[in-house]
Amino acid sequence: MRKILVIVLALSLTNCAELSHIVSNLPIGTENPISSLDISQGLKQALDKGISDQVSKLTQDKGFYSNELVRIALPEELKKVDETLRKFGLSDLADKGLIALNATASDAVKTATPIFVDAIKNMSFNDAKNILMGSNNAATNYLTATTNDKLYASFSPVIKNSFDKVGAAEIWTLLIDKYNQIPFITKVNPDLTDYVTEKALTGVYTMIAIEEQKIRTDIGERSTVLLQKVFALQDGK
Repeated sequence: MRKILVIVLALSLTNCAELSHIVSNLPIGTENPISSLDISQGLKQALDKGISDQVSKLTQDKGFYSNELVRIALPEELKKVDETLRKFGLSDLADKGLIALNATASDAVKTATPIFVDAIKNMSFNDAKNILMGSNNAATNYLTATTNDKLYASFSPVIKNSFDKVGAAEIWTLLIDKYNQIPFITKVNPDLTDYVTEKALTGVYTMIAIEEQKIRTDIGERSTVLLQKVFALQDGK
């Protein structure tokens, strides 16, 4: 009799453990099970969508300059250059300098995709679950933490070379020379490569965050069955 009770108790505990596992893998409010693999693949799909739908826009002609959310403004030390040159009738040159500055960032972002793909590929199940049930920018924060240093290292030399490629170096040399010739001003010589690199990174993560927010809050943005299935979990958290 004692052996039978032990067996029954063991079976009950086993069934409870299995039931707990199944319940933990169910989207709240549905009866369709979802696995850790589904969650991981769904999050990777969401990040892929953010990169293809949003980051790719930044690589287009005037991708940064035409987008008010990420347009790179001048650093503080160059704002006075811009304002002063416009006062002296050099607005066209000032505009060209700003457009060229943003063009170098667009050029650099073309190198981002392989780095993002590698970060997404290496996402663990735990990473995916934490992101899914985290804040509305949890996926963006994950990418920022795992790609920022690599992207900086990738962007910086491209931007430096791009200053010559898109004519920005020549324009800004002329701009700064013109400014520095004005009497009674403090001469400037800013590190534009570092400045644009940092702003380009900010722009990239801003666009990814926009897509993440869409997927999390708008069911219509969940363009695949897997995205719908996975983010149903988040909706009920």
